[in-house]
Amino acid sequence: MSPDAYCQAKAVASGSSFYYAFLFLPPERRRAITALYAFCREVDDVVDSGQEPQLAAAKLGWWRVEIANLFAGHPQHPVTRALQPALAPFGITEARLGEILSGMEMDLTQTRYLDFAALEQYCHLVAGVVGLLAAGIFGYRDPRTLEYARALGIAFQLTNIVRDVGEDARKGRIYLPMEDLRRFGLTAADLLQARGGDAFRELITFQTRRAESYYERALALLPAQDRRAQRPGLIMAAIYRALLAEIERDGFRVLTHRTSLTPLRKLWIAWTTWLSG
Repeated sequence: MSPDAYCQAKAVASGSSFYYAFLFLPPERRRAITALYAFCREVDDVVDSGQEPQLAAAKLGWWRVEIANLFAGHPQHPVTRALQPALAPFGITEARLGEILSGMEMDLTQTRYLDFAALEQYCHLVAGVVGLLAAGIFGYRDPRTLEYARALGIAFQLTNIVRDVGEDARKGRIYLPMEDLRRFGLTAADLLQARGGDAFRELITFQTRRAESYYERALALLPAQDRRAQRPGLIMAAIYRALLAEIERDGFRVLTHRTSLTPLRKLWIAWTTWLSG
């Protein structure tokens, strides 16, 4: 299997909404963003595999060495081999890939966030930086597009946090800031023990509105001249905002249920957003 085929298989197998945003790109850009996505999946899988933190940390350490190998010109892994041709054309830097790893490493040592400022920094590392790299792959002329891309990446991560509240709690992780729990009269134990009720509904409604505010901020920042090039990000925004709306229609049952969109609906949103871009 070629490096590109490996990354493509990784993207398809994940079932992620990101896959639908890549479908309409020209081949060179599609290969590059698929390789970047596969890298993110590889390092995220290390954290989410449930293995001992020391082993996971060692594997992320291996990825740091592999990133250095990539920029030294001798990558070993199929993902880094697929990324290599995209480095110069699309401005992929060693520092930014390292930032993504730093965000993943946080998951091995930190299971609570005291306030939103701390959570936003985590979101920047694991998603905002990905947004910056993706914007370079999609293409832009106005540097303000990078501000849009970072905000959009954070919006995606905040959406994931809302969707995965229950799943994360079952792993002992709570991403909702402790200051927000206190504001709504909740404790970490309420989430860990899946105690819902009106207070939790108010909390998760607040978190949903916060995610929506980041989508609105991002879209307001996107310069008109780069809108067409950045359509893959707009596709993702449309899919993720539809997911937030579905979570709300489902009664915010995120402590016990995982809400998702069907592949056909994602494809329809992707197609209509691409045409309207």
